[in-house]
Amino acid sequence: MNPELLLAHFNRISGVPDAMPLMRRFLLDLAVRGKLVEQSPSDEPASELLRRFQEEKTQLVKDGVIKKIHSNPQPPDSAFPFPLPSGWAGSTLQSLCISVTDGDHLPPPKADQGIPFLVIGNVRSHTLDFAGCRHVSEEYYNALDTIRRPQMNDVLYTLVGSYGIPTMVTDDKKFCVQRHIGILRPSRKMNAPFLTRVLESKWVFDQATACATGIAQKTVPLAGLRKILIPLPPLAEQYRIVAKVDELLALLNELQLLTNEQEDRRDRVVLASVYHLSNAANAEVVRKQACFYFKHLPCLTTQPSHIQQLRQTILSLAVRGFLVPQDSEDEPASELLKQVSAEKARLAKECQIKQKPLPAIGESTVPFNLPCGWSWTRLGELSRLVTSGSRDWAKFYSNDGAIFVRMGNLSRDSYHLRLSNIQRVKPPADSEGARTKLEEGDILISITGEVGLLGLIPHNFDEAYINQHTCLVRPMDQLRSRFLPELFRSPFAQTQFDEPQRGLKNSFRLTDVTSFLVPLPPLAEQFRIVAKIDELMALCDRLEEQLVTSGVVSRVLLEAVLHHALTDTIESASRTDALTPESDVAPSRVHSLQQW
Repeated sequence: MNPELLLAHFNRISGVPDAMPLMRRFLLDLAVRGKLVEQSPSDEPASELLRRFQEEKTQLVKDGVIKKIHSNPQPPDSAFPFPLPSGWAGSTLQSLCISVTDGDHLPPPKADQGIPFLVIGNVRSHTLDFAGCRHVSEEYYNALDTIRRPQMNDVLYTLVGSYGIPTMVTDDKKFCVQRHIGILRPSRKMNAPFLTRVLESKWVFDQATACATGIAQKTVPLAGLRKILIPLPPLAEQYRIVAKVDELLALLNELQLLTNEQEDRRDRVVLASVYHLSNAANAEVVRKQACFYFKHLPCLTTQPSHIQQLRQTILSLAVRGFLVPQDSEDEPASELLKQVSAEKARLAKECQIKQKPLPAIGESTVPFNLPCGWSWTRLGELSRLVTSGSRDWAKFYSNDGAIFVRMGNLSRDSYHLRLSNIQRVKPPADSEGARTKLEEGDILISITGEVGLLGLIPHNFDEAYINQHTCLVRPMDQLRSRFLPELFRSPFAQTQFDEPQRGLKNSFRLTDVTSFLVPLPPLAEQFRIVAKIDELMALCDRLEEQLVTSGVVSRVLLEAVLHHALTDTIESASRTDALTPESDVAPSRVHSLQQW
């Protein structure tokens, strides 16, 4: 064993999501191999212990307590893939137990009260959970064979589905179990807690898996369970191993609590930083908060979900005018609105569009102040068409033809269409089909159920239509930049999507869409904002990719370190050195964000 290697890499490998379960299993593997505590030459060898086990079972057969047990030869040392320490002996589970059986195979009659009847769900957490369990009558319990009535120091072992979970019985409470739970009764001269720990090890679980039968639901047969190989130490060493395992597992539990607390604190700092960035009153506050956030970015972004929060922050800053500086030379948004209004009036006069009055925007309506040159408006003022698909498109479904865009093709937090599963239609020739035919630059928004899923029709898209659960927003020609799609995937937009809650399923009316509040920047600034979003999102993509890669490497590093600690090989040590990257987050990418 080489604990120095484990400690040298501890800070890195402890961040692996399932590091604690792996290290718990590692401790049990050390115990099984005799590498957890020192051997003592004064201990009575395990071979003598096995002899006494056999004498005990022979006497129990004579007394009529158990049935005659067929001879169970001791497995040779070569049956184990690791060398057994001095004083240890190879054995089987059957050799260590007075009996290995399961619950009664006849379904018990239910009772409102009486003796608890446990199923796998009651023992899945390595403890006996009597809350909400079924009950059986005293008559049923008393009719069971003695070996099928669990007693103190017995070990229960799940056999079906969630198999391989051992639980030691620690008191004399009466209960019985279903047939999917094994009942192992260790020899009275055996240390039951030691056997329980061994049954938790990967060594035993792998053997149980190898003998399990079934496809949909694996079952460990009793015959296979009885033949599982157990490396048996002297009795005195069993007690030392249990004491050491309990001590180290308690430390791991404390470490898990500290790790959880650290992650919770980190998440709170990230949320606070994101909140202050997204709700800053002016550009100076944004600059200070951004300096703090990006200075500590390597410690704050430890998982992909943190990068997602960063993406949302970038979009929040974009729609509030804090992502790029304003240019006094830009034509203000108010002039753009005048141009759009004049064009809509012309189209309405020519009966190409319909115009409906929209709610006025007062000071109490707007959620924040806008930079100089920006204007508040509503989506209906910026759109040539806002409509939704009609019903009864199913009768036009076809194996070929036009694309029929449904909610499954839209995305959360993205406007890129998901086209892995496409429904085709042959649309009707009437005006209803033409009304919902999609054009390049159309924005799609889901308006029932999960409101706010998005889509943007790209250049050279095939002929396509929408269903009734999707709203089509066709911006005026002057607004066909990507600013509006970026706006719709921001937290500001999501808040508006979440506000109306109508019916059993959330629904968003077309009037909600046309009344949607839009903070509109000058046209030139819209293009600068979109360019900056693209730049920063590309950096976020690379950061996220590196975090995923780093997590995979950390997992491999942890497994390699634990393997080396078990096998103590030079090859494993050199492999771990080669796997250790220089940093979790590339400094150049952090610097790029800091420069922004």
